[in-house]
Amino acid sequence: MDLNDIRSGVTLLSFCIFLGLMAWTYWPARQREHDAAALLPFAGEAADTPLYQQLRSEPGRSDE
Repeated sequence: MDLNDIRSGVTLLSFCIFLGLMAWTYWPARQREHDAAALLPFAGEAADTPLYQQLRSEPGRSDE
């Protein structure tokens, strides 16, 4: 067993780990978690108030 055999083994092991991670990530049962994570940037206080109230309360805006 020489160094190239070890390199080939490490490469094969890394590729198997990569495939396992991809299968775990994109497994259909995880779709709900991905959908929830996709909406995280839009969550917050501003999402709870109507748009017209958000526009009125913008800093630096005066309607007078």
